[in-house]
Amino acid sequence: MPHATQHGGKVLVSVLLGTFTVSLNNSALNLAVAELMATFDASATQVSWVVTLFMITMGMTMPLTGYLADRFGRKHVYLLGLWGFLAGSALGAMAQSLAGIILARGLQGVAAGLMIPLSLSLIFSAYPSDQRGRASGIWGFAVMLAPALGPSVGGLLLEVSHWRALFLMNMPFALLGLLCGYRYLPAEPPNHRRRFDLPGFALITLGMGTVLFSLSRVETLTDLLRVEAVLTLAVGLLALVLFVRVERHTDTPLLDLSLFFHRGYRLSVILACLQSIILFGCILLVPLWMQNTLGFGPLTTGLVFLATALAAAACSPIAGRLIDRYPPQWCLGVGLLITMISLAGLATLTKATPVWMIGAWMGLRGLGLGCAYLPSTTVGMKDLPEPHVAQASAMNNMSRRLISSLGIVALSIYYDTVVQTSLSQGISYTEASASALHHAFLALATIAACCLPLAWRLGRAVTRNDAASLDAVSSSAGDSNSPLKTASTRRPE
Repeated sequence: MPHATQHGGKVLVSVLLGTFTVSLNNSALNLAVAELMATFDASATQVSWVVTLFMITMGMTMPLTGYLADRFGRKHVYLLGLWGFLAGSALGAMAQSLAGIILARGLQGVAAGLMIPLSLSLIFSAYPSDQRGRASGIWGFAVMLAPALGPSVGGLLLEVSHWRALFLMNMPFALLGLLCGYRYLPAEPPNHRRRFDLPGFALITLGMGTVLFSLSRVETLTDLLRVEAVLTLAVGLLALVLFVRVERHTDTPLLDLSLFFHRGYRLSVILACLQSIILFGCILLVPLWMQNTLGFGPLTTGLVFLATALAAAACSPIAGRLIDRYPPQWCLGVGLLITMISLAGLATLTKATPVWMIGAWMGLRGLGLGCAYLPSTTVGMKDLPEPHVAQASAMNNMSRRLISSLGIVALSIYYDTVVQTSLSQGISYTEASASALHHAFLALATIAACCLPLAWRLGRAVTRNDAASLDAVSSSAGDSNSPLKTASTRRPE
């Protein structure tokens, strides 16, 4: 290891502070949409850019992290991102117009795009391979806990203060993260010989930006079939295809696509993408189910999601220890099985279902999330060569965002089509919505079932790699010509 592992705890705390700041801010700001609409007399579409621009700029920045980390060092790039997030928070708090808030959120998205892929890379650099599951499990605790606390803290601040407080609350955590980062994060010598892949950067930025933008504007089949939506999506997909072709013939690619030849990493990305569809699909479907069909209010819906986040946060550190000590397919498999059961349970809800039962199903889903979602990413990356972890994390995040966006669009179009068809047949809206959501939850449960064999293959692939490494060490130690063997048979003079 290039860095002493006794400082791993301090590195972990430093990274946790930055990650917690980003996650807390995003989940809290979702509650401010209505107030921003009233304050600036803006439409929902205009205010939605507060969320949309953040996601787009983050997705466009992530491909740069591998190059920047190699060229300038991970510590400097990560802290630059944290400074950028702090600056975006200050700009948002001082903004006098909706355009100012959107600009601040764009800056925060760029900063988050630098920070998030480097988080696991910095943590992995401070821990040996057999302890990375435990460390990433603690990191996952913060990642899961912040979205649980964000709506509660944001709602309280909006009740007693102003929407500006949602930006100001980030600043203490960001400042503390900067202090710890400068003190504890290990510095690395920059690689001044690393060349910048300008064609690759232009293509991946165009592709990610246009695809995410076009998908964020689609809610119904009519939206998808509009000429501007089709053209934008086609341009983005073409740019991504050209990016892959260019990177395969570049000496210093922006993203090392050969990492996908690593079987464990490839399987982990596929698993992460499929689970992202489930994760974000539930974020879309559960409010529709509870508010449109069951008639509950936003507060009750938020408390139900709180059960999921708290259960996932509590389970994540335990899952991290399990994948370090035992074959990881068992932990991942149990998590996916729990997820499948919880989704099937959500599909059985009726108007007579008590709130505590809905909360129980959502809490069970949180347990499955904590056992399978982040651990599958950790398992796929913890044995990669350390210089490649930042790029691997960036590609994992980008893949998840693209696939989950496609999944949400598919679910939205399905829901809208089924409801409109049912209404035309004289069925009430409540019954039409219930029928569409019932089948949508069953579809997500089917995706979870399809993940089970992938989790088993991922665990077997990682276990075989570990066994091969041990065999190589054993054969080297047993070789009669090895320096260790020769030294052990000589008597001291």
